[in-house]
Amino acid sequence: MVGISLLRISAISAVMLSSIIVLDRIEPGFLLSEAVAQDDKPKKDTRETRRTPALRNKVYERLAEAQTLAEGKEYAAAATILDDMISEDGKRALNSYELANVYNLHAFLSYVKEDYAASLRYYQQVIAQPDIPLAMEINTRFTVAQLYFVQEKWQQGIDALLMWFDLNEQPNADAYVLLAQGYYQVKKYDLALNNVETAISMHETAGKLPKEQWYNLARFLYFDKDDFVSALDVLNTLLIYYPKKQYWVQASHLYGELKDEKRQLALMETAYEQGFLDRSSELVTMAYLYLSAEVPYFAGSVMQRGFEDELVDDKSKNYELAGSAWAQAREVEKSIPMMEKAAAKSDEGELYVRLGNVYLDGDQFSKAADSVQKGLKKGGVKRPDQARLVLGMSYFNLGEYDKARRAFRAAGKDERSKSYSQQWIKYIASEENRQRELERDIF
Repeated sequence: MVGISLLRISAISAVMLSSIIVLDRIEPGFLLSEAVAQDDKPKKDTRETRRTPALRNKVYERLAEAQTLAEGKEYAAAATILDDMISEDGKRALNSYELANVYNLHAFLSYVKEDYAASLRYYQQVIAQPDIPLAMEINTRFTVAQLYFVQEKWQQGIDALLMWFDLNEQPNADAYVLLAQGYYQVKKYDLALNNVETAISMHETAGKLPKEQWYNLARFLYFDKDDFVSALDVLNTLLIYYPKKQYWVQASHLYGELKDEKRQLALMETAYEQGFLDRSSELVTMAYLYLSAEVPYFAGSVMQRGFEDELVDDKSKNYELAGSAWAQAREVEKSIPMMEKAAAKSDEGELYVRLGNVYLDGDQFSKAADSVQKGLKKGGVKRPDQARLVLGMSYFNLGEYDKARRAFRAAGKDERSKSYSQQWIKYIASEENRQRELERDIF
């Protein structure tokens, strides 16, 4: 009967142990599994053999009563029984093992009320009792470490966990991850990395799949060390076993850091084809990658579809990107509406000048002249001389030679455009002469 009671009390502790949540800053809500697995073996005890006192029936019955109340969520009533058992008179009647069991159950009651500080104090009382079973001490020390972590007392948690490691012959992988998290929180990143690598290696060697959170912790730590190659290895593993959008995007970014533009584009393209890219910044990045790879048609297509699906932000610079991509792809008809929107949303005249260039390429000379004039009037044009060259060419194609000549003369005031302007002015004169000769021949 006593043995059954101990199993029931241990079961409550096990439930508590497995449900503790470490407030992990990397992966919020990371649930730590029970780190003291049944096959974990304590190190050979070099101390004198422990002679654990017996748990007497009278004490067992009161513990069982308190436990039944706890299982029924009558925590206050359960606590009253336990408080009576460890009152000044009651405590003297209990041996160390009985006291340890009372404190153990009291710790659980405090935990379920989320009074972690009180729970920790009770568990420390468990450890303080002499001659408790070694397995009980091991389990309790691990719980103490977890409770320190829950309260963000990282260094105390690390110290408690290291004491737990000293008692174990075969700590399991979860314990190494918990220690890694502790070291991460106190910014001892090398120690954190060593421990999470150990955990991952243990699982992989045993043919088990390490948890996604473990890989993510390792990935962050590699990235912090600027070890992009190792971080990419982890991301490639995540893509195999835990394929998610964020890993495609992050892997693409890291290939960019390594100047491997082909793979950077390939991964983003794969993510795009799977429909993972659903944010404006991601689609804009995709378009820029296509432009860098000299495939502007695909860049324009990505932006066009992004606008149609209302995923790309309605901003001037995004319309400008789309318009420029279509222009580079010689898709003038698709470029014009994008550049029109870009110019309309801009506070400066530069985009109206660029729109004028697109109109000129599309043989819409009147619109080209109007757009450039609007840009020059609005101001903020980076190269007014080049804008006036476009204006002159537009007027020339409209047959308005005097306006064209004035535009080219104005452009020629800038030394950078002087030679080109003079060539155009000469060409206008020759064209006027040619037309006069044609008129003489006709009449």
